[in-house]
Amino acid sequence: MPSAETPLARKRRARKIHRVLAEAYPYAVPELDFENPFQLLVATVLSAQTTDVRVNATTPALFARYPDARALAEAAPPELQELVRPTGFFRAKADNLIALSRRIVDEYDGEVPRTIEDLVTLPGVGRKTANVVLGNAFGTPGITVDTHFGRLARRFGWTDEQDPVKIEHEVGALFEPRDWTMLSHRVVFHGRRVCHARKPACGACPVATLCPSYGEGETDPAKAAKLLKYELAPHRSELLELMRQGRTRRELRELGHGLDA
Repeated sequence: MPSAETPLARKRRARKIHRVLAEAYPYAVPELDFENPFQLLVATVLSAQTTDVRVNATTPALFARYPDARALAEAAPPELQELVRPTGFFRAKADNLIALSRRIVDEYDGEVPRTIEDLVTLPGVGRKTANVVLGNAFGTPGITVDTHFGRLARRFGWTDEQDPVKIEHEVGALFEPRDWTMLSHRVVFHGRRVCHARKPACGACPVATLCPSYGEGETDPAKAAKLLKYELAPHRSELLELMRQGRTRRELRELGHGLDA
């Protein structure tokens, strides 16, 4: 992080970056499709080492066959493995899904627990998954530190830490808790679309003037624009086209995409 920057200046810069990202990504939402806390928990476990698009293509058949924890707790491993095979590491994921479902049935009467302390005791569930569920299913603020979030937090000069838990706490101190969940979505969106691991599109970055890492990637605007990536589920194709057009937050809201603040 910038060596001459005071803690107060860092906090102000961090919050300004967040405001810019909020304007840049008015469509930032959980990219996993779900209808209830259990579905989100299952989808998040499946999302490890694969894309949300692939998970969203897999879960409709999975949830049709196993609609709740009680059904999934009784799943036959070979059948479940075949259903989740497209997400990779399907044997381990199937084992974890059956085990966590049995725990939810036996210890929580079939309902997903609502605290991070309980969630992280479930098989296959760490703090990242727990915060996704808490923030998006229960409205409990949390910072989701995946590889994108950790990379950008360091590039933005918000932290020097590598450990996800330390990143979560250090970055959390820069923001109001009410902003943690949406901050996570926006930073991850930015990491997937602009601030890539190998070649960030610095010349097309909306927070370039606030980022101490500017210049690590392509700075020419035209060349940087060609590096931008967009990945949304097929049923969001209209929104994808609006994103590519660079529509503003207000325009997207007026066009009926129901975007929150």
